[in-house]
Amino acid sequence: MQPTAGQDLPHTRTRALHWLATAAALAAAVATASFVQPPDATATTDAAPGTRAAAGPAPDPRAARYPVDCGPNRLDVVDSATGDLDGDGSPETVAVVRCHTETGTPPSGVYVLARPTTGKGAPRVAATLLAPAQQRSVEGFAVRGGVVAATLLGYSTADVPRCCPDVRARTKWQWKGGKFVQSELPASSDTAGV
Repeated sequence: MQPTAGQDLPHTRTRALHWLATAAALAAAVATASFVQPPDATATTDAAPGTRAAAGPAPDPRAARYPVDCGPNRLDVVDSATGDLDGDGSPETVAVVRCHTETGTPPSGVYVLARPTTGKGAPRVAATLLAPAQQRSVEGFAVRGGVVAATLLGYSTADVPRCCPDVRARTKWQWKGGKFVQSELPASSDTAGV
């Protein structure tokens, strides 16, 4: 049967009830899939290959005390990411912090946070990857596969205005030999893909 101009076939018309039924069926399928998993399935974090799954949550970057003096200004956590950086099966948090300001870009600090040693209290700063005293700002920050990568912005001389960094370096930190080792990434590397 051919429809005439301006006439729809009954099966081509959508109604609110049709969409509601479709949404309910999709929700039921997703809920069922979340309960049906292989018996050996485990939750994982961004842990290095071959490490066991982390027990407990990663440290909260907003609860930590950082070795940064901001004077009367507050300290801002501008970015953070988690992963098992040292391969011990427990997640660390990497936090990028800087003193709050309404104008300009104050230097950043990059800190690795671990759980408190006593099990209670604020997370502890386990390592300083970048101190604010180094006068660098951070952008393009990522944690993947146990590697911390960031683009660091800085100044070639004291004469360069603090508003306009003229040095850009892609840097990574990786746990090797019991400490974090810093190295430069190739100029063509993308920190988001590390």
